[in-house]
Amino acid sequence: MTAEDILKDLKNRKYKPLYLLHGEEPYFIDVVSNFAEHKLLSDAEKGFNQTVFYGKDTEIMTVLNAAKRYPMMADYQLVLVKEAQEMKWGRDDEDKKSINPLLSYLENPLPSTILIFCYKYGKFDKRKKTYKAIEKNGLIFESAPLYDNKIPAWIETYVAGKGYQVNQQASAMLSEYLGNDLSKIANELDKLMLNVTVGQAITLQHVQDNIGISKEYNVFELQSALSKKDPFKVNQIINYFDANPKANPIVLILGTLNNFFSKVLIYHYVKDRSPQNLARELGVNPYFLKDYELAARSYNYGKSMQIISLLREYDLKSKGVESNAGHGELMKELMFKILH
Repeated sequence: MTAEDILKDLKNRKYKPLYLLHGEEPYFIDVVSNFAEHKLLSDAEKGFNQTVFYGKDTEIMTVLNAAKRYPMMADYQLVLVKEAQEMKWGRDDEDKKSINPLLSYLENPLPSTILIFCYKYGKFDKRKKTYKAIEKNGLIFESAPLYDNKIPAWIETYVAGKGYQVNQQASAMLSEYLGNDLSKIANELDKLMLNVTVGQAITLQHVQDNIGISKEYNVFELQSALSKKDPFKVNQIINYFDANPKANPIVLILGTLNNFFSKVLIYHYVKDRSPQNLARELGVNPYFLKDYELAARSYNYGKSMQIISLLREYDLKSKGVESNAGHGELMKELMFKILH
């Protein structure tokens, strides 16, 4: 099931007695957890029938004692365990249930309790008896991270759910600039939509005006200038970055350039260079393919490898390893070495 499927069931009061929400992408886990915490029970029911624990600060017996209670003046009670990856889960011994009360409960959960474990930033061990018991008597949702090339479509779906639209160029720019941190993207989109009329299409101009991406001086224009081997434009952008370091941190610039040139390297390997195959192999929106094609013509395989090594070298230097130069000076040195 997807997070949307779970939310649909919860809204329709189709509950399971056990939920394990686990995986490397915290965003979808948070979406389900937040809905459960704020919408599952009415305000009147929450006082006696909702308990929220944090894994680091609680023990499994405390959770189980809460789960075994019956609801008061309500059909259900909610027991929500956030950051469950921090909790000590105890033994996983099927043959000695007397010393494993967790497994005993999971195999015979109270139907009037909705027990939700939010196990973030990693996968729960599927070999464990506790996992199998939850799978048998409840619902398990694995929150997997989205591939980079899936982010623009996710952005379009997210804003559509809020009553907005976003054009392809804007969603591609947001994806490239913000990466694949869905929580960060959602937060930026929520702020952006405050400045756009409901029903209006979000454009590249809206993104540039509201998310701190300068129209002329941003890391994507830097990529474009490097691809064209335009030293004048490169220096203009680097000087702008140097004058506005808070808006253009070197760690973000180096990370984005490393991602860009890593894909340029992949481009050199790809034999089928049809737009559809290139977009799939590089994991990018087709809108950006022309930049990679141009960069591959400007930098052959050997030079692309050298650039990636330079980016790693200057990442270390920016952190003070064998260098005490300022970030602006380091970026100017790096750009010179890339271009020559």
